[in-house]
Amino acid sequence: MLPTGHLLASKGIALAIADGISSSPVSQEAAQTAVGAFLADYYATSESWSVRRAGQRVIAATNAWLHAQTMRGGARFDKDRGHVCTFTALVLKGRELHLLHVGDARLCRLHATTLEPLSEDHRVQVSSAESYLARALGAGAQVEIDYRCWEAEPGEVYLLATDGAHAHLTAADVHEALGLHAHDFDAAAAALARRARERGSEDDATVLLLRIDALPAPGQPLPQLSREGLALPPPLAPGMAFEGFTLVRELKVGPRSHVWLATDDESGAQVALKVPALDLRESAEALDRFVLEEWVARRIDHPHVLKAWPGRRARRHLFVAMAYVEGQTLAQWMVDHPRPSLDEVRALLDQIGRGLQALHGREMLHQDLRPENVMIDRAGTARLIDLASAHVAGLAEGRGPLAADAPGTLQYMAPEYLLGRGGSARSDLFSLAALGYQMLTGQLPYGLAATRVRQPQDLRRLRFVPLRHHRPDLPAWLDVVLQKAMSPQPARRQEAVSELLHELRTPTAAQRRVRPLPLAERDPVRFWQGLSLALAVLVLLLAGLLVLRTPFS
Repeated sequence: MLPTGHLLASKGIALAIADGISSSPVSQEAAQTAVGAFLADYYATSESWSVRRAGQRVIAATNAWLHAQTMRGGARFDKDRGHVCTFTALVLKGRELHLLHVGDARLCRLHATTLEPLSEDHRVQVSSAESYLARALGAGAQVEIDYRCWEAEPGEVYLLATDGAHAHLTAADVHEALGLHAHDFDAAAAALARRARERGSEDDATVLLLRIDALPAPGQPLPQLSREGLALPPPLAPGMAFEGFTLVRELKVGPRSHVWLATDDESGAQVALKVPALDLRESAEALDRFVLEEWVARRIDHPHVLKAWPGRRARRHLFVAMAYVEGQTLAQWMVDHPRPSLDEVRALLDQIGRGLQALHGREMLHQDLRPENVMIDRAGTARLIDLASAHVAGLAEGRGPLAADAPGTLQYMAPEYLLGRGGSARSDLFSLAALGYQMLTGQLPYGLAATRVRQPQDLRRLRFVPLRHHRPDLPAWLDVVLQKAMSPQPARRQEAVSELLHELRTPTAAQRRVRPLPLAERDPVRFWQGLSLALAVLVLLLAGLLVLRTPFS
């Protein structure tokens, strides 16, 4: 499949090959279904998904369908006569190649004198003369899919072939076929299949050839976020007509954007219009991120994530149109609730966490979770806003190495970002826990020390300040849950936001058995005051004893 336009950028070029098993009278139907379903359904998956996720979901669905066909017929008692086939797909997206593989077809990279195998043959060798297929589509209700990803290089040639072909071909054969049919790869592939049969192959021989002529430049602008033809907005003012909206008033002036309350002239609905700040108008990367916010919002439909304006009018200027939420930010809520109850905080964290889960389910990360980026409406519903820093797996892969800039706000950012490493769902989980800590105490768990992390050894200097140092009324197990969520090491945190939310309501038995917090940790000031008083009394007693024992002259 050689798509064009946005599909080429978001999904790439796909090659797929399937091979039925000789014992089955219907395996050719299975093979045709597997290839046809992959090439159709892969391109219909979400643009935000990575190749791995999209490919594995499509292959797993095809496997389930093939297995169901087998179980409906007589082959349910003899799987070797069912809808069973091998399957291998190669996807070239951006500057990367992705391999998804089940069975004994083989992907090889052509070198001067060798064919380098890049896939593993899923066969079990019983003896020198006997082997059988160990893994195939349709053989079971579940299937294990091999996945590999590597950087592509211009000029590389790849051979994708069934076992009836690759077992009888050499690198010299491929070079000869390409030399004879340099401008016709179909003819070259057909020549290789004939060569395999001439050498004694009695099995189906199918060959695909791929040559990489050129690749996109690293980090080039994404066509999905194209700003081509859009002018930068003029100076705006209240009452002004702009792109079918009437501006009402300015809502916020930030370092990255100016936000206006506006009315849609067609529907009368209120919307929040964002235009890029003047300081960022010369930065192509900043403007790409600016466009990203509405792109993400249009692909997430969730009550706890801010929605995009539903209209799709043609635009002449660069701006972002989002739904308007009347309410207050979480930062303002914390000012109004300086000492909230645990139940109030849990209720808000549940809503924010569900918004994060909606993003994570689409392979997106928020990456800038902070009090100013959560809106709470008058009904008490919390929504994630400001999606311009989001990481989208489907957009990020295949673009080559980019500068690892910290995407969010230092005080709430997981330490791995400060070390120049990529984030994960556990990075958003860290920020969510930091919000919960601040809502309960008005403080940050590591103070300003977290913002000074630059090297891995700096993580050892981070000291978690227990919640009960600020709020002795809170349960002891809560410190255990939040300290785990904000561990400097991502692997030591909860695995997912759902696990954190569950532990905040139902702590484990081990978390409930936490030892009482020592006074030195619970209230260091009182501890040192008490210790100083005890030492002073001891000094006075010792001084008195010395006086009593000293003879008077």
